[in-house]
Amino acid sequence: MNDTITANKDKPCGSLLIIGGHEDKVGECLILRQFIDMAGGRNSQIVVIATATGQPRLVGNEYRQLFSSLGVATVTIMAIVDREAANQQEQAEIIKQATGIFFTGGDQLRFTSILGGSAVDAAIRAAFRQGAVIAGTSAGAAVMSETMIVAGNSNDTPKKSSLIMAQGMGFLTEGVVDQHFAQRGRINRLLEAVAQNPHVLGIGIDEDTALVVGPDRLCQVIGSQTVTIIDGKGIIYSNISESNRYQPLAISNVLLHILPAGFGFDLNLRLPLQLATN
Repeated sequence: MNDTITANKDKPCGSLLIIGGHEDKVGECLILRQFIDMAGGRNSQIVVIATATGQPRLVGNEYRQLFSSLGVATVTIMAIVDREAANQQEQAEIIKQATGIFFTGGDQLRFTSILGGSAVDAAIRAAFRQGAVIAGTSAGAAVMSETMIVAGNSNDTPKKSSLIMAQGMGFLTEGVVDQHFAQRGRINRLLEAVAQNPHVLGIGIDEDTALVVGPDRLCQVIGSQTVTIIDGKGIIYSNISESNRYQPLAISNVLLHILPAGFGFDLNLRLPLQLATN
């Protein structure tokens, strides 16, 4: 496995760059540069979708300036704030031609409730099938999975009542993503998510850290912190189905991986990888 994962045009889908939030925007900008490289470098056609934030034009323009300063010539901002805008065919046609699509932070439910089933949603999926890179930070990371975490108490013992989940956009299968992971102490709620369905991997991504997911489902960790992966497939006992809403969770035989830059993960085999370094 190479140090850098890029989109494989022979595959039926593109790659993902799932960012834990608060990625570096003033220094080396390693994660944002990785996105640009994956999307085609200076010739990238990047679309920033700022639907999740309450200040879409402000946030969108911040990313436009960032990507432009990093050498991208074509950056389009889409401040899609309602269903009418999400169904505008003109915007959908621009997205279909994108080589990189970037979801900003905010409220992940805004992505699904505003974009779900719309012309823009269909265009994003078409671009992904054609090999586009889809990146998301914070809420934009949470929405990547089929089922996403919407809310949950990070400051309490894990229990059934503290987790709220909803349908995500489904670019990442058999996994659920939590962001700002170590910084907001979110391991409890990711354990709850895995306990509900042990087949699904729990993926917790720290701030200024990203998981690059190739079309072959081989992953690479980049950034300054770590990615935590919780594998519940070997769980021997859990009381999640029998417990009441406020009873503490009991769970045993959970497999935990903590992976910094220089490591990866095979989502198919559920195995960590130590990557070659230059």
